[in-house]
Amino acid sequence: MTVKKRGLWIGLGVFACLLMVLLSLNHFYVDYLWFNEVGYTDIFFKELITKLQLGIPIFVVYSLLIFLFIRFLKEKTGLRISSKTSKKSLNTLFNALLVLGVSFLMTIFTINRIWYEFLEFTNQTSFNIADPVFNQDLSFYIYTLPFLESVYGILRLLYIIFAIILLVLYGYLSIKNQVNFTDEQNIDDLKRNSGLFLKNLITNNMKLVGILLGVFLILLVPQYLFDAFDMLYSNNGIVVGAGASDVEVGLKIVVFKAILAAVMAVVVIWAGFKKKIRLLLSGPVLLIAVTVIGGLGQAAYESLIVVPNQLVKEEAYIGYNINFTQTAYDLLDVEVVEFSGDQTLTVEDISENEVTIENIPINDQDPTQNMYNSLQGIRNYYQFYDVDVDRYTINGEYTQVFLGAREMNNDLLPDEAKTWINQHLKYTHGFGLAMSPVNKTTATGQPELIIKDIPPTSEYSELNIEEPRIYFGESDDDYIITNCTTAEFDYPEGENNQETTYSGTAGIQLSLLNRLSFALYYGSPELLLANEITSDSRMVFRRNIIERISTIAPFLTYDSDPYLVVADGRLYWIIDAFTSSDSYPYSQSYNEAGDNYIRNSVKVVVDAYNGDVTFYKVENEPLIDTYGNIYSEWLTDASQMPEEIKNHTRYSKTLFDIQSEIYKTYHMSNPQVFYNKEDQWETATQFYETEKVEVVLPSSYIMMKLPDREEEFMLTTTFTPKNKDNMNAWLAGVSDGDDYGKLILYQFPKQQLIYGPMQIEQRIDQDTTISPQLTLLSQQGSRVLRGNMMPIPIENAILYVEPVYIQASSGDNNLPEVKKVILSYQDQMIMADSLSEGIEELFGVSTDGQLQTTNTTQTSGDVSTDLITQANTLFNEAQEAQKAGDWALYGQKLDQLETVLKSMQDQISQ
Repeated sequence: MTVKKRGLWIGLGVFACLLMVLLSLNHFYVDYLWFNEVGYTDIFFKELITKLQLGIPIFVVYSLLIFLFIRFLKEKTGLRISSKTSKKSLNTLFNALLVLGVSFLMTIFTINRIWYEFLEFTNQTSFNIADPVFNQDLSFYIYTLPFLESVYGILRLLYIIFAIILLVLYGYLSIKNQVNFTDEQNIDDLKRNSGLFLKNLITNNMKLVGILLGVFLILLVPQYLFDAFDMLYSNNGIVVGAGASDVEVGLKIVVFKAILAAVMAVVVIWAGFKKKIRLLLSGPVLLIAVTVIGGLGQAAYESLIVVPNQLVKEEAYIGYNINFTQTAYDLLDVEVVEFSGDQTLTVEDISENEVTIENIPINDQDPTQNMYNSLQGIRNYYQFYDVDVDRYTINGEYTQVFLGAREMNNDLLPDEAKTWINQHLKYTHGFGLAMSPVNKTTATGQPELIIKDIPPTSEYSELNIEEPRIYFGESDDDYIITNCTTAEFDYPEGENNQETTYSGTAGIQLSLLNRLSFALYYGSPELLLANEITSDSRMVFRRNIIERISTIAPFLTYDSDPYLVVADGRLYWIIDAFTSSDSYPYSQSYNEAGDNYIRNSVKVVVDAYNGDVTFYKVENEPLIDTYGNIYSEWLTDASQMPEEIKNHTRYSKTLFDIQSEIYKTYHMSNPQVFYNKEDQWETATQFYETEKVEVVLPSSYIMMKLPDREEEFMLTTTFTPKNKDNMNAWLAGVSDGDDYGKLILYQFPKQQLIYGPMQIEQRIDQDTTISPQLTLLSQQGSRVLRGNMMPIPIENAILYVEPVYIQASSGDNNLPEVKKVILSYQDQMIMADSLSEGIEELFGVSTDGQLQTTNTTQTSGDVSTDLITQANTLFNEAQEAQKAGDWALYGQKLDQLETVLKSMQDQISQ
């Protein structure tokens, strides 16, 4: 290669390095601007400061070690790293650059691995709970052990690198200096010289081999100790955690191997210096033998001693698993209430539980979201990404509602309108929301809106919204620029569009330097060239609320379903944040990642207009206290949360679903019952929509008044015995008042049948009144969709409610509409046009507590009983004819059934 070409390549390399440095510095600068804007620079600088505090001494140590290592190689092997013809000054400079460069890379690798674990280790908070085997506080397993294992992993990697370098170098010198391989050698000569090479390599380097092998054995000592602690997470026994054979045999073997490794390390090093090869190899061989014999011995102990008497041997360890799992998921204090479920409700009972009955959901979230998008989307570029459940005091009544944010989706703009200016300067924000009570529908079966349209309107003063614009939401994942010379699109009005200029506090002022930085950051020259951008313009990015909060506090995990809140005339997002760990001893994991501890210790509130983020600490627990020690002043106490927002905090559905999944097994606190799985539960199932396939009944929010309690907002789920359909328990998480976060379990008598959701579904299909009507409703180009079934405790009885939707089976944008409501109470089951009519028919009382006279000769759908009975008889006769292979009779019965169904349809339409 010519000098000119070599210079060109060197120049290109230098340019590439400078470009990488420039991009890295620019990324750092942009991140700093953003963290400064949101007010969390302490978190931003904490990583940098910690890495410098660790990196400087680590760099010095690495530099010294590498310098001494290179010097050792020179003295022992005569190795020259730089050219023989180099001048001494250049040789020294090259060696220095090599030492510093390698040390720098190793330092970067090391601090990136351990900086955060170091912070947790040095700021840890005690759990004040000790494990039952080693008597260590649980903070040791959460913080200390992971940090020590990371440090150990780095030391082991360094050992492997240095060992390979030494072995390769000494092997090369042995070949070069002691064995002569030439092309003229025959096979016998090659064999002889190869044997000589191996012999010389071992005998001439016995000291080196002894030292390397001795260090390796020393490194095994902490590994064996880590293995002992890791037994507390073992999945090898009947439960998670160390079992009888682990503690009584396995632990002793591990400790013996650690002692043996330490002793043999000294023996091996001595053997290397004395060139006793057999003694040198005895250390590894002996450890391997102990490992094999120990494994066989533990397996034999398990088979011969533990298994024949397993419950007695494992009972204590099963108890540890139950206790620590219940503690890890905050399930120790579940309030268990006996619930007979067989009470006969009176008119007075219905009147006293008016709040519960009036807030029974007859709409589901998915159909409601479809309706919001269809009827309240207003324009193609608006989208409701989600519908949430909350409660508001409306006109003096505590009311459960659905609500969804109307967000901007620039991807839905026409292709010709997807210009850079439109996407980043013009169409910048969503507008308002839609809200509807969960228990009310219009005459057409659609949710009855109490907040609607653009600008949002409501007849209730408590729902008035002064600032409806949504700049931060679930979908806003692209940057925008506000305060430009052109106004932003605000909302459509007739044939014209209203415009606005952002007056909030979000955004970074676009000075010339900042414009240049963001243009480089986004690879967007328009940021420099657009005339609409001035020095007063502001860059607003990271507008997706999950991205926004997780960038600030990545050490927390977040609920994927934020929900919108109307408070003091403004819009806010509330997101549940969790502390979690995979290092809680004896605890059953809840996901594939192995996490086995979780708390919903933080509620995050984000202003939808300004993007302000506040982390409210709502629970004192060790993990969040540790994060509070690491990062100063980022948590705000829950007592400082505005009352209007606090009224809308709710029991986290994510946490509740994890807890209920664990509780299906870990409600059994008796080790013997647990061992025999005598009382294993399952989540209840139901038929949903059109397919007759069992699906899990999801947990759901509901407002109710339970016996001996006030009306409150709860999250509920239903349990059945394993492989059975009858209901045996009902779990609720309280979202209101001083009992916020409390779990209440209503447990039914085991000796008594309480219908479960799937049994109600099967009774619906077998009901001679309802089943033919569902068949009728699915005719004439429509299809019947079953909604979520809700078991509602009222006093000591259970009322089941399931909405029935009708949807056109052809065409586009066909919205399901609530046309019927099925109610089941004890042995009674009816299908009515509305919830109130169903309550009247079941209990003879309206939802306002007034006695009513019901018509018992007609069904709630106004179809005569005679026609229903006749249709059911013809349907059964047709089935019998089909089974008998009498196809002529089968066709005749179907024709007669069609005539009856038409008569029923005529009655319904009258």
